[in-house]
Amino acid sequence: MRPFTYTGAKSKDEALQAFHNSSHYLAGGTNLIDLMKEHVAQPEQLIQVKNLKFKNISANKKGGYTLGAMLSNADTANHKDIRSHYPLLSMAMLSAATAQIRNMATNGGNLLQRTRCPYFFETSMPCNKREPGSGCGALKGMNAQHAIFGYSEACIATHPSDMCVALAAIGATVEVQQRDGNSRHIDFSEFHRLPGDQPEKDTNLETGELITAIHLPKPVLSNHYAYVKIRERSSYAFALISVAAGFQIENDKISEIGLAMGGVAHKPWKLTKAEDFLLGKQPTEANFKKAADLAMADAKPFEDNAYKVQMGKNAIVRALNEAKEKAV
Repeated sequence: MRPFTYTGAKSKDEALQAFHNSSHYLAGGTNLIDLMKEHVAQPEQLIQVKNLKFKNISANKKGGYTLGAMLSNADTANHKDIRSHYPLLSMAMLSAATAQIRNMATNGGNLLQRTRCPYFFETSMPCNKREPGSGCGALKGMNAQHAIFGYSEACIATHPSDMCVALAAIGATVEVQQRDGNSRHIDFSEFHRLPGDQPEKDTNLETGELITAIHLPKPVLSNHYAYVKIRERSSYAFALISVAAGFQIENDKISEIGLAMGGVAHKPWKLTKAEDFLLGKQPTEANFKKAADLAMADAKPFEDNAYKVQMGKNAIVRALNEAKEKAV
């Protein structure tokens, strides 16, 4: 780990003013510190923001709830209002990592997790995300766990978060503070980026912006929900495939639905075609299978990760069936 300076910010204004182009905000540090130890991230300054006031969960003006960015994943997932009104989000968050990490990791930090691609972590290997222009080692290397949607020749890595898959299905908004003191809201579907020719940029945040809140919409997916996570071991492992599914049923037909996948793209992957197909239809096995076929129709796997196409279909059907059975 290289030397760095440490600033303990006492307010968001102090944090924003202290930031310079070689700074990183530090909250739980469960990802950033690992990256620093491996010399992947080399900030000259860490600005501690975990102690800032953004640690509440409260009702918002749109009938939903607002999550403070500095609140831990554990406190968020176990909060009574989140468990009651957003059980899909709670379920996804509790499937992540281990209890110890969830106690440290923050909501804002979760959104900023970097890929776990081994070529990204191994500094002796080429990686455009770590060192732009060096190449993508996974493109013709070991890519069994890599993307099947939305990748480019520059990067085929996947986004690791479970929380973000649920937020994509629910449809959240991220509030950030800008360095000039203003704030802006980013629709969750626009928060993370596909790699294109700039895979080093994971999000559409501008330099120095600080995440302060995540706004959840009015809860409409709380009656039927499921989060399916397929991984190589049952704890401390990232998803090969994950599916967040939530819907409402009225008059024996699906009236509201949210579907998203993890482990398949550079960002949480919204299953828009499957949602559009299922909306207004009966929640049957046949319709679920058709939706899964539509969701995976545009997949473009590599030789080592072709298994993800069928696994993805099975996971979507399983998540929808489990959501149907889980009536609250």
